[in-house]
Formats: sequence, structure tokens, C-alpha cells
Amino acid sequence: MTPVERLALAPPRAVEPVAGRARIRLQPEDFEVIEDLGFAAAGQGPHLLLRVRKRNANTGWVARELARSIGVRDFDVGYAGLKDRHAVTTQWFTVPARSRSGETRTPADWVGVRGEGYEVIEAHVHNRKLPRGALAGNTFKILLREFEGDAVMLERRVNDIARTGVPNYFGPQRFGRELSNLRPRDAVARGGQGLVWSAMRGLLFNAVLAERVQRGSWVELKLGERANLDGRNSTFLVDAVDETIHSRLAMLDIHPTGPLFGAGESGIAGEIAALEAEVLERFPEFVGPLSEARLEPGRRPLRVAVRDLSLEWLEPARTARLSFRLRPGSFATAVLRELLDVENAAGHSEDEHD
Repeated sequence: MTPVERLALAPPRAVEPVAGRARIRLQPEDFEVIEDLGFAAAGQGPHLLLRVRKRNANTGWVARELARSIGVRDFDVGYAGLKDRHAVTTQWFTVPARSRSGETRTPADWVGVRGEGYEVIEAHVHNRKLPRGALAGNTFKILLREFEGDAVMLERRVNDIARTGVPNYFGPQRFGRELSNLRPRDAVARGGQGLVWSAMRGLLFNAVLAERVQRGSWVELKLGERANLDGRNSTFLVDAVDETIHSRLAMLDIHPTGPLFGAGESGIAGEIAALEAEVLERFPEFVGPLSEARLEPGRRPLRVAVRDLSLEWLEPARTARLSFRLRPGSFATAVLRELLDVENAAGHSEDEHD
């Protein structure tokens, strides 16, 4: 593999070796995702909040089908995040209560509406279109089939990860099939320039995180870097590394961060600023175009807490169910790869868990 391929597809693990290998996604029911908005429907307003269960269908296609069924523009349908196609997923959409022709639908009209691969299972009156990113997290229930390895070691690694979290790498989905999102001509043809910028920023983030994993500093905070508050997008500058910082790190309350590269100041200084500059210099083919694009720089946590993590052995003994909850924007692959070598029967997912 080239350095770019390794960072996109197989970045360094926090702990080696893994406990064994298993297969996932032999059928859609093997991979379940449940979206948690973190808030209830408003109970009033010009929109309807729909809870939709889908199977073998991607989020964008379902949104277009909902728009077509009521007679509104595709843009009028809102959803908080993308969910896997090759899975059974439950997520929320909003649609206008009134179509462009003036027809009005109530929640009762929507419950039970179904199409190829999806069904509306709840509907509520709501006050606004659901924006991207407006969710609290995602719960995953993943069936591990044909496990080969050390079951005791796997259980121990699950317990360790519950305490420490995992490196918050962008998963292969971010980079497209055969890394096509990193090739501007291919990515623009499929989905616009945004795919290119997103993939390039993701690759640079993975590069910085990989360096800190190899140095053993991905769970540490240094003077002059920015810390992320768990479950939120806010950060603060670390001006002292004291017992309070160490305690909050151990409790998974705060996390080190890495760059979402853009034009302008990084907002950090000292040892970590020098490390990030050194890593970014290795990838002029991405830094150059991103600098010209003048994107706003940002920070992303290097570590993600894995909440409600459990492993349940099923019959036969070579099958287990792994359940956990992640913050939005983090990838189930980041958890799986710290435990096992995984064969994905469905190939790379087409969607991300925003």
C-alpha cells in the first residue's frame, strides 16, 4: 500500500495484535444502526418529523422517495445524517406538512407509508426542517460471524475500549470506493467539489492521528493544543496540564484534537503545532488545493468514547453481537478494527454515520 492508501484504509491501531477475525454484513440484518436525535418533536409547526426504518436503501434515495410521494422538492426533505445502505437502519426525516399543490398530510397519514426498502414507523408535528448534524449519536448492533481467534482476549479488549475509547479515524467510506473521493475529477463528477475537500481533510486528519497513535500521545493533552468536550463540538485551549486535565481525560470527558485543515491559523501552539506542521508537509498534493479553497479550519477529537459497549455470544459460539453507541460523525469501523480483522461481505459502506 502507498502511504495514502494506508491512512485511508488501514491506519495504525492503538493496540496490536487484534483478538482474531470475523465476517460482518452477510445480510442487512447483521448491521443495525439506530439514530438518536436527542430531542423530541415540537408538537407544532409546518413540518412533520418521520421515523423511518430502511433496509438495503441509502438515505438520499429514501429522502427523494419521500419528496416524490408528497409532491415537494428533494431539497424540502431534511435528515440529520447519512446511514448505511447495506444495513437495517432507523433514522429521522422531516417533510413539509403541505405539498406544493396545497395538499396537507397529518401524522396519521404518514404512519405505515412504505416503499422499496423503507417504511415510516412514526410521525409527529414539528416546527422546522431537520438540519444535517442535528443528532445526539448512533447506536450500532453488529453481528460478528465466523469468529476465529481468542474469545477471552476479545472480551478483554472490549472492556479496555469501554474505558479508553478508540482512535477517531475517518473510515474508508469518507474516501470512496478505490479512494475515488481523493481524485478530484471522479469525485466532482459524482457529487461535487465538497466530496474532494472532505476526503482530503479526512486524509490529513488521519495522518496526524496516525502519527500520534504511533507516538502513544493520542490520549494525552499537551500545552498549547485544543481539547474537545465530549459529545460537543466546542474546544478550549490547554494552558496547563494538571491533575484536573488528567482526571477529565481518564473519565473520557475531554479529548485531544486534530486538524480539519483550512486556511488561517490552526489555533494551537507548541509541541503539537510543530508535530502537525511536520505531518502536513508530507502531503503537499492535499495541502495545496485545500489552501487555495480557503476553507475554514476546524478541530476534530482524536479519540471517540465508545458508550454502552457490550459483547454477547450467541449460538453457535463463533457468532457474537457487538453493541455500542458513538457520537455523530464517528465510524463503527474505528471500533471494529481495534478488536478484529473484519471481512465486510458488503464491501465499503456507501454512507457515513453523521
